[in-house]
Amino acid sequence: MDLFKVYKLWDIEPVKGLGTTLWDKDGKEYTDLYGGHAVISVGHCHPHYVKAVTEQLNRLGFYSNAVQNSLQKKLADKLGKACGYDDYSLFLCNSGAEANENAMKLASFQTGRAKVLAFGKAFHGRTSGAVAVTDNPKIQAPFNSTSNVERVPLNDIEATEKALATKEFAAVIIEGIQGVSGIHEPQDGFLVSLREICDRTGTVLILDEIQSGYGRTGQFFAHQHAGIRADIVTTAKGMANGFPIGGVLISPAFRAEYGMLGTTFGGNHLACAAAIAVLEIMESEHLVENAARIGEYFRNALCPGGNPMHPFKEYRGRGLMIGLEVKPGYENLRERLLLERRFFTGAAGANVIRLLPSLTITEETAAKFVGAIKELA
Repeated sequence: MDLFKVYKLWDIEPVKGLGTTLWDKDGKEYTDLYGGHAVISVGHCHPHYVKAVTEQLNRLGFYSNAVQNSLQKKLADKLGKACGYDDYSLFLCNSGAEANENAMKLASFQTGRAKVLAFGKAFHGRTSGAVAVTDNPKIQAPFNSTSNVERVPLNDIEATEKALATKEFAAVIIEGIQGVSGIHEPQDGFLVSLREICDRTGTVLILDEIQSGYGRTGQFFAHQHAGIRADIVTTAKGMANGFPIGGVLISPAFRAEYGMLGTTFGGNHLACAAAIAVLEIMESEHLVENAARIGEYFRNALCPGGNPMHPFKEYRGRGLMIGLEVKPGYENLRERLLLERRFFTGAAGANVIRLLPSLTITEETAAKFVGAIKELA
């Protein structure tokens, strides 16, 4: 049997990691400034993380959600305190797409409505409902096409208000910062107005913090820069540093009923141990603050005085969620950074380099990247 070839792959195979460093099977060393799509939040093979997961595996790796699992409660308590949503409830699942599926389902249960409002250029996952609210027809099969989803442009408050005023929408779903589109932010004022409109129209506000959450922007969740609270928050990528997990943070206004949500693997013992370890590391090493500090270093170095350095057209993002739009003629810069300077970065289309490094990144590592840009430009 061969693999189903849906990924375009670099001819590089990492086999070992530590912090922000990777080594491939030939022993070549790379600096990881992408973290496998913002997944590696506390660095590769952090000793506390490895110890916690290993010890849990030696006790019990898995049992079903039909029995008590105190690790789930411990995770919920620590996450609530860390993010400021300690009065909310937590539903644990396996991925960001699954978290968004359950969030939209909850909103529909709560309101009795069927429609969801999404935004242009949004990405919310590849499962059926999540891909329906994703603005990319190339990855939507006919099966995913539905009249229950409408879209408006990001930051267009008039179009948003006009749609929600119909009171046909169970929810509006919005990313804390759009990642796949190339790092586009909802304006703080837009989020404040969106919260007010949702309150007025009885619409559930879902904040997709799957990529932008878990301290990446210098706040635990990106929408907290605007000073608002969502009805539902979804999280996943940085939550367990590579172990598959997703979470749905649910307002006290929602009442749980047996059987309304469910999962086989969600909240399993290993996943919880990994996620607890991540929160412990984030707290003890002050990683949210480090994300803000190193993010400010990147901004000052790559966009001094608000003017993007050559060869960039625009610097976008907050903290350690950064989009660097390159000028025409520099579309191969990401490839050169990888093959000539051994820096892993991400992409959004042909002209945006995405930086999503571990929150443990040091200023020394950041400076090396800035130096590499100057050498190649």
